Amino acid sequence: MTTLLPAFAALNQAAATAQTVPLAQRNLPDALTMRSGAKVTTANEWPARRKELLELFRTHVYGRAPIGRPDTLRFRLEKTDPQAMGGIATLKQIAIEYHSERGKGRINLVLFVPNRRTTPAPAFMLICNRPASNIDPTRQTKSEFWPAEQIVARGYAAAAFQVDDVAPDTKDAWQHGAHHLFDPPQRAADAWGTIAAWAWGASRAMDYLVTDKDIDALRVAVVGHSRGGKTALWAGAQDTRFALVISNDSGSTGAALARGKSGETIADINKNFPHWFAQNYKSYNSREDALPVDQHQLIALIAPRPAYIASATQDTWADPASEFLAGVAASPVYKLWNREGLPASTLPKPGMSIHNGFIGYHLREGGHNLTLFDWQNFMTFADLRMKSTQP
Repeated sequence: MTTLLPAFAALNQAAATAQTVPLAQRNLPDALTMRSGAKVTTANEWPARRKELLELFRTHVYGRAPIGRPDTLRFRLEKTDPQAMGGIATLKQIAIEYHSERGKGRINLVLFVPNRRTTPAPAFMLICNRPASNIDPTRQTKSEFWPAEQIVARGYAAAAFQVDDVAPDTKDAWQHGAHHLFDPPQRAADAWGTIAAWAWGASRAMDYLVTDKDIDALRVAVVGHSRGGKTALWAGAQDTRFALVISNDSGSTGAALARGKSGETIADINKNFPHWFAQNYKSYNSREDALPVDQHQLIALIAPRPAYIASATQDTWADPASEFLAGVAASPVYKLWNREGLPASTLPKPGMSIHNGFIGYHLREGGHNLTLFDWQNFMTFADLRMKSTQP
């Protein structure tokens, strides 16, 4: 990721001059209108529309996973340290293992659980798309990208895994990792891309967390930045066990609307990262209006659970306005449960946070990164919204 930063800077500079397209001019597909034309007006009618949307995203965008939880899935506690972080946490290092006739796979989950608690701890699980040094279990290397000490100090368990454990972030990813283990001999046009494989890995990590008696499995938030943010959204849309879904600077095919977007487009992302999405998605290069879904519907799939979208002022390649407006456009779905989605219609000023709805948002000063400021907002929102996760 570091090697791409100069390129991102140049692209951001070019995108910064773009004008924001108003929501009313984006011709978005309606999240509450069935393909038959019928309108969804109650929470009881939503599951049918939710099923439709999931199928549309699988077919046209992220691809279809060939397997759910493998029968071969096993968990092995490799290391535990009850006096980690100077005694404030217990460290657990868990090997999440699975195999097929083609070989073995393994996700290394790092977990710190706060020691000062009387009940199981709620948790944040980071899908780490940066080098594993960012989630160093020894804590000799510390990074704001995963401020585990601060998370634990707020009373949350801190969990993380690195995406390369599931599948490499390379253009030949389909020949390796979970793709190699589980793909059929011939890949279909709607076969899962690597974002979907990483989301599958997040669900396998959640499979472990629900077994750990130190974790409150009803209060687990999934977090991702950039491509990890795209992954977190798709994981949370499919797996309703995640009580809170957090996207940081996820941009194109993450939180940002495709229609009317400035900065990175569908054509850009498919050219630069051809392994991330289904082959079908490439047919929408420079044809955003032909896509039967848009990203506000992805956020709507999280409802009625809380969602959080974070942007950065200099991350114009991701397009903060389009990330924000996706939250606005997803909000009508939350009204089915008498919940307010994103209680604003105007992009907030930098440094301001919106936490009083079930879709949270902030716009941070600075560039494409995951910072302590972002985490502090995530935890404050979780304090408010992860208390009750059921409608």
